[in-house]
Amino acid sequence: MSNPDAEAKKDLGNKAFAAKEYDEAIKHYTAAISIDSKNCVYYSNRSACHGGKKEWASAAKDAKECIKVNPSFIKGYYRLANAQSEQNEFEPALATVKQGLAIESDNPQLQKQLRQIKAKRSGMRRAENASANNAPSSAAMPGGMPYRNLDSSTSKEVMDLQQQLITTTKEFRMVKANIMKAQNGKRSNELTRMELEKLPQGTDAKMYRGVGKMFMLTGRSDIMSHLEESIDKEGKEEKDLSAKLDYLERRMKSQQQNIQELTKSASSE
Repeated sequence: MSNPDAEAKKDLGNKAFAAKEYDEAIKHYTAAISIDSKNCVYYSNRSACHGGKKEWASAAKDAKECIKVNPSFIKGYYRLANAQSEQNEFEPALATVKQGLAIESDNPQLQKQLRQIKAKRSGMRRAENASANNAPSSAAMPGGMPYRNLDSSTSKEVMDLQQQLITTTKEFRMVKANIMKAQNGKRSNELTRMELEKLPQGTDAKMYRGVGKMFMLTGRSDIMSHLEESIDKEGKEEKDLSAKLDYLERRMKSQQQNIQELTKSASSE
């Protein structure tokens, strides 16, 4: 439970931060920390203040303390990665974002930050290559589409992402096909059940149920029971597959965005 006195200091800090009075906000957040040093939010907010002042080393220090106090607080990873990226510490920044995504893989803020850091790193490398008068490297994507000025590391990263996208697309199509299969099976069993329900009770008509490549003489009640089980099973399978299809669709979009972020500046040249 939060300490009321510490929360009062935090509220004062929030007001100062909103007014971009960063020194005043830092003073209030520091006071809150002195009252309750186990609240990760105070460190996170003070880190944001240091970021507002472009004091990235101090911002990183507070963000690290935030994560130390509460390793599951996602905003701490965002603040630390931002401070590291602003200091051109791209590899540590990417590692920090991936730690956050390991906790919350679908976090849109971290996913966007990951793309931005990779794009910034790629731009920095191109600038370094240009200043050293190196000839621009050329990367060819699957399908023969060239992207100029991609360094070898970024080129490999883009190709890895494209391969992941190809794999995800194949899986997406397979799941979609299995959904149609489950829907068709369910529809067929429902139609069969409807036809059986039209028959009068106690009918002595011979009924057969398909078992593999064979047909077995089976009582009406057993066939109805089997149909109900099959319909329920196929309905559950369709629901599970639909959830997986949604996940794969989001993954495909994320992979496509990552590729676009890495290549957009090079492809426009």
